[in-house]
Amino acid sequence: MKSSLDPVGTLKGVGPKKQAALADLNIQTVFDLLTYFPFRYEDFRSQALTDLHDQQTVTLKGTVAAEPVVNYFGRRKNRLLLRLMVGHDVVVVTFFNQPWLKKQVEVGQTILVHGKFNAQKQSLTGMKLLQPSEQTVQSIYSVNHQITQKTMHDLIKTAYAEYQDTLEDFVPTWIRTKFRLEPLKTVIREMHFPSTPEAVQAARRTAKFNEFFLFQMRLQTLKHRHQRENQAACIKTDKLTLQPFLNDLPYQLTDAQHRVVGEILTDLQRPVPMNRLLQGDVGSGKTVVAALAILATVLAGQQAVLLAPTEILAEQHANSLAQLFAGTNVNIALLTGDTPAKARRQLLPRIKAGQIDLVVGTHALFQKNVRYHHLGLAVIDEQHRFGVNQRKQMREKGAATNVLSMTATPIPRTLSITAYGEMDVSVIDELPGGRKPIKTTWIKSSQEATMLKFVKKHLQQGEQAYVVVPLIDESDAVEMRNVMMTYTAFQEQLGSDFHVGLLHGQMNEADKNQVMDDFKANRTQVLVSTTVIEVGVDVSNASIMVIFDADHFGLAQLHQLRGRVGRGTQQSYCILIADPKNKVGIKRMNVMSSSTDGFFISQKDLELRGPGDILGKQQSGIPNFNVGDPVADVNVLSAAQEVAKMVTDDAEWMQKPENQNLVRQLHALNNQTSFD
Repeated sequence: MKSSLDPVGTLKGVGPKKQAALADLNIQTVFDLLTYFPFRYEDFRSQALTDLHDQQTVTLKGTVAAEPVVNYFGRRKNRLLLRLMVGHDVVVVTFFNQPWLKKQVEVGQTILVHGKFNAQKQSLTGMKLLQPSEQTVQSIYSVNHQITQKTMHDLIKTAYAEYQDTLEDFVPTWIRTKFRLEPLKTVIREMHFPSTPEAVQAARRTAKFNEFFLFQMRLQTLKHRHQRENQAACIKTDKLTLQPFLNDLPYQLTDAQHRVVGEILTDLQRPVPMNRLLQGDVGSGKTVVAALAILATVLAGQQAVLLAPTEILAEQHANSLAQLFAGTNVNIALLTGDTPAKARRQLLPRIKAGQIDLVVGTHALFQKNVRYHHLGLAVIDEQHRFGVNQRKQMREKGAATNVLSMTATPIPRTLSITAYGEMDVSVIDELPGGRKPIKTTWIKSSQEATMLKFVKKHLQQGEQAYVVVPLIDESDAVEMRNVMMTYTAFQEQLGSDFHVGLLHGQMNEADKNQVMDDFKANRTQVLVSTTVIEVGVDVSNASIMVIFDADHFGLAQLHQLRGRVGRGTQQSYCILIADPKNKVGIKRMNVMSSSTDGFFISQKDLELRGPGDILGKQQSGIPNFNVGDPVADVNVLSAAQEVAKMVTDDAEWMQKPENQNLVRQLHALNNQTSFD
């Protein structure tokens, strides 16, 4: 019995070589072939002469009025001339270097000619000759060297003829009714063999939803698979238990922080491990939210860890949390690669015995010889800086570890639905009261003297400044400022009055830490650095961020760098120095200088660069969708996620008759590709 899930090799004319070539296009089954939709269409429908403009690419329908003539000129060059009667007018059509077309036409024959129109001469330079019986709206596919457009057209035509009666809708009926979706058979027919532009538009709308829905179903199934019921994950607590801690804080939580804390506490009380992403702009107060989750875990008799990507950031977190927990009985320890051997030997038995409630550290936290008494919560800061296996190793240090991942990079909806779709997402979208927005200015390199004068004025008022450049050393390949040259220049210009520090990624950890300690203690007033200071450095006295060659950074990275200032009570400034040579660079500078909204900026960054460039092609978490655009079609993507959650939240969904086509479709997809 035929099924659209049959291997594509079952089609006539598809041997091993062609099957391998199709596999390179991710076409393995007949269903894959039938849903390999065109990326555009060529419209060869005829137009009236009166509607045409000069140099317009058009299609004319007419009758061949005279015998075609081929003229030869130059070496191997020729032109075919034919006179086409279009209504009452004669149009001279010229085809260059296509003499064989003469045999395809005869006087009195009606043909379609596609080409470029010359209004003054009322002539056409022909590109394509069609017969009236041919399909006049033609599908154009992404193909490779082995699979031509004609081959793809022929294969799809054959597959549709043989398998159209086997096509069953995998989207449940109630969802198709809710969103007024077209039947699958109609979608496939109209996408490949369009009848009208309106029919194609309706089919494409449904095709996008179907594609996103299958992706979301796989994500939600994966999420439920990871959430195996395990009472060990349950941390029974509530806000009343945490109220004394909240009362002792020198400030009140924002409404957004209260909401997010409620979401986390609800998760912790469930009998399945939490897997939540906490996202919030720089300075939104993620640390105190994490502290409340940690305290809830400790009060329930379990341990917590906070994993940071760098030793500087781990040490900063340890100090911040020590201050927050000063009035509690929470025992904190710091464990990094720099922890002395003797201190490490003394610390590990205490962690294993449960004498340490919270361990803050780096990759050292999930090494083999580090054992925990009862690890209930792992907080992972800047989680994208850890690989999948590293996060897994940390999670597996406990029997059923709850995971709270944090990121200071506001994630646009597209990425939160796709790259992080298997996680629950909490958003702190409100800054604490009293914070002054950072004033951002874009200047050209010719205005550097004005910038220097401005910086010097604020340094004289006791403030500090960052100066960020893209390169460490001079490069012959690109003309950009490097950190060594810039450091020397600032020393010469400011060194007699202020101390200038230098920081870059090629320095050893001890030197980096010393430079940062000097800057935190205001022994250094200006820190010239590469983007190594992008994440985690918190110096409240630093009020100025200068970024050279700013147009060479992504928007999200510029926003992260800008977030290093504005952490104190004084007004802070970000000065972007750039001479962009293209429209993208100009757009980046305009976006940065007009907005401090991290979510708006991250969405613009996604639009300008694409998810692959932001997260890395292999790490983006976003597949190459065939029809849907996860950025432009984010509302369709969101709707698909919503209904996929509704389906999978029913524990018995796989057994229900109305979902059997969907189950079979997902099973086939999971057999083709790994989705872990």
